[in-house]
Amino acid sequence: MSEKKQESFTVTDRRLFTSEGELRREVSEEEVSTSKPVPPAAEAKAAPTASAPSAQEQASPVPSGLDPSAPPPPTAAEQKEQADAYHKSAKELDARVELSGHSAKEMEMTFERFMASLYMTAMLQLGLMQEERGQPRIDLLGARQTVDTLGLLAEKTKGNLTSAEENFLQNCLYELRMAYVEVTNALARPPLATGTNPAKR
Repeated sequence: MSEKKQESFTVTDRRLFTSEGELRREVSEEEVSTSKPVPPAAEAKAAPTASAPSAQEQASPVPSGLDPSAPPPPTAAEQKEQADAYHKSAKELDARVELSGHSAKEMEMTFERFMASLYMTAMLQLGLMQEERGQPRIDLLGARQTVDTLGLLAEKTKGNLTSAEENFLQNCLYELRMAYVEVTNALARPPLATGTNPAKR
């Protein structure tokens, strides 16, 4: 009985995160000797045996979109399958909403509604709005990131928006940037001493 020829295959750990929850910087590889090709399911099972990334890799993760060793995006067939399943689920939810006496159109996401949600988020983060029965809480770093997100959208969507969408976005940006400056300036001012008359300062 002749012996089967053993072939060497490389198993790639395609997980985006380590077991500690950190974003992986590089994909570890190990040589596995096997008599037949390793299917994707076996790759996933073999992944936990791959060597863990070093502390330096965990400390400075590279976003997966910029990492050349990141796993490839889903295939067109996989994307279509998930999109179809999503739309089917969304239609079922719309039907339940309509049965409750509301319009499913109220749930549709438009560009203006997306901008408005970011605007409201930034106002909450600046402490200029508050949730019902809640106390104003200021999160300057979060507010800056939200405002910068709007600025990034304005840059990336340039030339692709209607005039109404462009005006809405620019108005949101203008008001939020002005509010951010006012809040940061107010926080930078030293508090008035007790009993001090501000008119004499």
